[in-house]
Amino acid sequence: MNIDTVVDKEYVGHSFRALADAPTSALRGLSAKDAKALTQAFNVVTVRDLANLEFVKWAVAITTLAELEQETPAEQARETLLDSAVEMTFPASDPVSIDSGITRIEVPPDVVNAHEDHQHAGKVEESTKTGLKEEAAH
Repeated sequence: MNIDTVVDKEYVGHSFRALADAPTSALRGLSAKDAKALTQAFNVVTVRDLANLEFVKWAVAITTLAELEQETPAEQARETLLDSAVEMTFPASDPVSIDSGITRIEVPPDVVNAHEDHQHAGKVEESTKTGLKEEAAH
């Protein structure tokens, strides 16, 4: 990490020791007003004071451990139930069994533009004409 990206311009190139003893406003994005509020609220003056603040250490520890924490048995059960519920909403994704009785459409039917051919009226009419011609031929 390039430390110069997290400090104000006037602190670019300073050593880590110098930065640790610099005022908290040396951190990019932390204004003088913010630094004053930290001093009033927590008696934090330097970057080192901020890093050593108990609340900061607790927050870092909690978030670090949260990333490594395993799910509780209740959370695991809830996730399993959720997975099962989702799977049950999509039964067609299950493999076909011989006795399942599920009819699957292997080839999708031709799609007709409903705006131009409402309820396949054009196909019905065409089919009727074809059927009449075949009857007349027999």
